[in-house]
Amino acid sequence: MKIEFLLHNAYGIGGTIRSTLNLATALADRHEVRIISVNRPVDEPELTIDPRVRLTPLVDLREGTETDEYAAPLNRKPSEIFRDERIDNGRMAATALTDERVRAHLAATDADVVIATRPKLIGYLAEYGDDRYLRIGQEHLTHEAHVPELHAVMDRAINALDAFATVSEADAGHYRDRLPGGGRAKVLAVPNAVPAPAAEPSDGTSKIIVSAGRLVSVKRYDRLIEAFARIAGERPDWQLRIYGRGTSKAKLRARIEKLGLYERVTLMGARSPIETEWSKGAVAAVASDAESFGMTIVEAMHAGLPVIATDCPYGPREILSDGTDGVLVPLSSSDEAANVEAYAEALLKLTGDAGQRARLGAAARGAAKRYEPDAIARRYERLFEELRPGCTAAAKKGLLRGLFGGGRAKQPAPEPQVTPEVANPAARCAVASDGSLVLRVRADELTAADTHLLLRHRGSKGKESVRVPLTARGGWAEARVDRSAHAALPEGRWDTYAERPGDKSRRRLRAVLVEQKALLRLELSSSVWIPYETSDGFLAVRTWLRPEHAEAVAVRVEEEAVTVTVRASGVKLGEGAELVARLRGGEGAVGDVRAPLSAEDGVARLPYGVMWERRGEEQDLWDLSVRPAAGAPLVRVGRLAGDFADRKGVDTFPGVERGGVRVRPFFTVTNDLTLSVKDVVVEEGE
Repeated sequence: MKIEFLLHNAYGIGGTIRSTLNLATALADRHEVRIISVNRPVDEPELTIDPRVRLTPLVDLREGTETDEYAAPLNRKPSEIFRDERIDNGRMAATALTDERVRAHLAATDADVVIATRPKLIGYLAEYGDDRYLRIGQEHLTHEAHVPELHAVMDRAINALDAFATVSEADAGHYRDRLPGGGRAKVLAVPNAVPAPAAEPSDGTSKIIVSAGRLVSVKRYDRLIEAFARIAGERPDWQLRIYGRGTSKAKLRARIEKLGLYERVTLMGARSPIETEWSKGAVAAVASDAESFGMTIVEAMHAGLPVIATDCPYGPREILSDGTDGVLVPLSSSDEAANVEAYAEALLKLTGDAGQRARLGAAARGAAKRYEPDAIARRYERLFEELRPGCTAAAKKGLLRGLFGGGRAKQPAPEPQVTPEVANPAARCAVASDGSLVLRVRADELTAADTHLLLRHRGSKGKESVRVPLTARGGWAEARVDRSAHAALPEGRWDTYAERPGDKSRRRLRAVLVEQKALLRLELSSSVWIPYETSDGFLAVRTWLRPEHAEAVAVRVEEEAVTVTVRASGVKLGEGAELVARLRGGEGAVGDVRAPLSAEDGVARLPYGVMWERRGEEQDLWDLSVRPAAGAPLVRVGRLAGDFADRKGVDTFPGVERGGVRVRPFFTVTNDLTLSVKDVVVEEGE
């Protein structure tokens, strides 16, 4: 059977895209599957698409390319179906060009089933589709999430389809009640497909609460942050990490800073795959006003995390059993203070009860299996058979004929195919309990000549390198970079390669899974290794070699000073210890700013003092160091412990302003602590 999915944009990382790819991959085990992306905004998809699933874009919107069609005349004309801007707007809005391309595709496709994944695509499928294939619509949000103008188009379109699947039974009932009568569409609920993660599950030992999703108002991260603020004093060792991107980011950061939680609540940005981040947590948190399904809930459950979710419409109550495999928090529509209090109470209880976390987490892993892609794919196959009896049997028969030649003239054997060499073999990396790195490279993407893993220091242009033999382990070739054998790796960034020692040729490794959770338990030492995925998708390792180091345990921004707590490594704090701020490039023209440093608890309160007197045209940078004792050389202050290869832009601090000048701490590209002093830019109208 040939199954086709229509996606608005298959190149992003949203929940609709992820769930579609999960289902498409499962169906590809037994069917021919294609994904039609109406738009192509970038060169490559952010998510990995199974090679058995074909991706076909219809409109090229890659800015600056020769084939960019954004400014094409037809793309400047409105869509015949979606004219109202309240329905559709922005760079990837429906236009006369998308009308034309989708119409042409639906007229020409040889698919047996076409599945539209978004309201706009449902409109297209109803208008331009054909009865020679099954037409199925999906709802990945909820009926209430759409404006009336969209329903005026979509609800009529649904009735022209063969079936319409929501992701919750509650929403399916809502659609049955609201759809105009006389339609033929079967309305049913089929949850999203969520695969079990390849990463190891959480061991529950961290003190991290994890939340993930789009940073938009309906997700109510403001509620989660307020609730965490209420328990922060009683749970001083716990942190909250929020993963995602969206329009609410600036407001959330401002609220975090106002509450003084900037060292406890971190906006992590988007991560893909997210499974390695779930495994670092001990509790998962969902505080939404509404969840059409709750993919992040199931992802967290797969990772063995107990989930605290608001009992909101529609998904959470159909996924979680309160007190059995998760926690549902009552949600009041009229009393937000009560909502925050109830959520805070649930957080406080679960973070204080390791036994309950373990019990709920284990049950969650078992319950999550019902959402695995193969189970969801078979529910769709049963739907296809119900709508068109015999179609799956015919598809299976056709597949068998293709395999065994029954009913057809025997075709000549195909010419043997030579698999082209993979430019960048796929690799996984995990940090072992002792800090060593275990790397695995897909064996089918290597040749017999690829016998070694190469780590090559980027700054030395290969003069510094490490070679470790690759050993076959099932479908992978494995190498272990032992921490004790390579403890003195020079500081910097290391790229990873599969190497052929015979001719010294190498191929850079592509990161598919980087597991860092063991770093959360490692004690800080003179040598720090953190594997990570680069911005362009490759596997790299960040290293620091600091025999003497002052770890910035805490940074507190005050009106007149910054208070820094350090933990000395490789040196001992003694009499005369001090925290020193030195103007970068000052060349002695400006004296250091100093503050006494307690040898007992490592705390120093550094006044801004002369920093307010700006010297540079752009900004002044005051680097922070520790003098461990009177007369001792300076030791740089930084934050190297933990699982962040790059602190800059993630660990952030508020600024303090005076007389048109702002002072703000930040971590540099080498994760060292510096104070930025610069003029405040006032926007027009402020």
